[in-house]
Amino acid sequence: MTVDFRTEPAKYKHWKVSFDGPVATLAMDVREDGGLRPGYELKLNSYDLGVDIELYDAIQRLRFEHPEVGAVVLTSGKERIFCAGANIRMLNQSSHGWKVNFCKFTNETRNAIEEATAESRQSYLCAVNGPSAGGGYEMALATDWIILADDGSTTVALPEVPLPAVLPGTGGLTRLVDKRKVRRDRADFFSTLEEGIKGQRAVEWRLVDEVVPRSKLEETVKRRAAEHAARSDRPTGARGIALTPLARAIEGDRITYGTITCAVDRGRAVAEITVKGPGAPPPATLEATHAAGADFWPLALARELDDLILHLRANEEEIGIWVFRTEGSADLVEAHDRALQEHAADWLVREIRLYLKRTFKRLDVSSRSIFTLVEPGSCFAGTLLELALAADRSYMLDGALEGDTRKPAAVRLTGMNFGPYPMVNGLTRLASRSLDEPARADDLKRRIGVDLDAPAAAAAGLVTFTPDDIDWEDEVRVGIEARAAFSPDALTGMEASLRFGGPETLESKIFSRLSAWQNWIFQRPNAVGDKGALRVYGTGRRSEFDRRRV
Repeated sequence: MTVDFRTEPAKYKHWKVSFDGPVATLAMDVREDGGLRPGYELKLNSYDLGVDIELYDAIQRLRFEHPEVGAVVLTSGKERIFCAGANIRMLNQSSHGWKVNFCKFTNETRNAIEEATAESRQSYLCAVNGPSAGGGYEMALATDWIILADDGSTTVALPEVPLPAVLPGTGGLTRLVDKRKVRRDRADFFSTLEEGIKGQRAVEWRLVDEVVPRSKLEETVKRRAAEHAARSDRPTGARGIALTPLARAIEGDRITYGTITCAVDRGRAVAEITVKGPGAPPPATLEATHAAGADFWPLALARELDDLILHLRANEEEIGIWVFRTEGSADLVEAHDRALQEHAADWLVREIRLYLKRTFKRLDVSSRSIFTLVEPGSCFAGTLLELALAADRSYMLDGALEGDTRKPAAVRLTGMNFGPYPMVNGLTRLASRSLDEPARADDLKRRIGVDLDAPAAAAAGLVTFTPDDIDWEDEVRVGIEARAAFSPDALTGMEASLRFGGPETLESKIFSRLSAWQNWIFQRPNAVGDKGALRVYGTGRRSEFDRRRV
């Protein structure tokens, strides 16, 4: 079954969106028979990938289509249940790769909620109006303010360790101690407690921010949301732009968008991805940029690259190497980058920059090898240069191939390479490449707008190898073939370890732990063996564990 990440509110099965002036409400009302795959029911507001795909779409639309919204309330549309977390039956019947990809996408969606609060100034609050367990509580943890109903039965819980013998895979443990600063011993007790914690103790332990009687929950949530919305700088009188349906064609092994094409070579396990630069200068005014809407090239690029990454991750598990090329005018890419810089204070331009940042981060945390090829006719400038800087390895042709009359390949830095697109470690990709020389990235600011040929790009640390026309085809071919011959498991671990040097952040911890601990636990017999906890959960049988702590 092919998973399609494209959706829109008219197609939602599981979420209801409503508006009250500057406050929006996202109510989770999961259809039990609306699972993405057959074989399980989504009881108790439990969720699968399909539920999360809708949530991700709703978050995007709230940012772009509703600039007037300064606060979003996340709650349940069902009586007496908030969310039971990820559906256990779904996890039980899913492959290992599916489970890990599911956790990764869910993490990225939670991070988008946090970024909306911190950088889009669209603050998220959570009204927990019934028991909230596992991934349900993790959804609440992604918001900025959690209000818990005090009714004797509403609790928050992370019961993954005592019940299915896994971990809160969407950053639950990390958010407990890093974000909410829950004391370690309390977090330890809480994470081994099946029934969870309720009432005033949940506030005292920092598990929630506020507890109120159920009779006053609606009133309190409304007041808090209004307070958060009043602190937002989002323009209440502005018109949003429509995120129109994303055009994509899949014909055999070829995937085509407006600005991106991808050819899948199954024999080599390679996806050849070509990104087209803009075909015209950016709109002359900010008003015209707004009028262009979803057709504005940087936004179209973000949406299409985002969808392609998700499509390849979910539907092409054995395509382990993504090779990026670009084609077009570096001058036009730079012109669009100038527009993104000059209008950075505008709400829409801010959202486009943040969307590009999130998309490049999604590329960074994908468990695929990333190569870039910089050739004559390419336009690796500014925003598109981030693709080369994100690569595990980049090849840049020194000179031109025989018979090619185009100018030799060049790369070009713009101001967008120096801050707007940080990685999950909080550093720019330029800074992450020169951890031994922190000043190098600042020194490169003097080269903004300058075309750097292969020797200059290599000297600046922007590319890996610069073969000439004699060696180009062989070096690229051997590099890709050698990569394809290695263990995918070893490559995933190696790449995740090497991509995020430098400081740790909440995001880098979450994704490194997902790649290591959760990845490992999801394969162990204690969780997924015939008598593992995830397999026997809900059957009435007891799990049997290998007691060795290795």
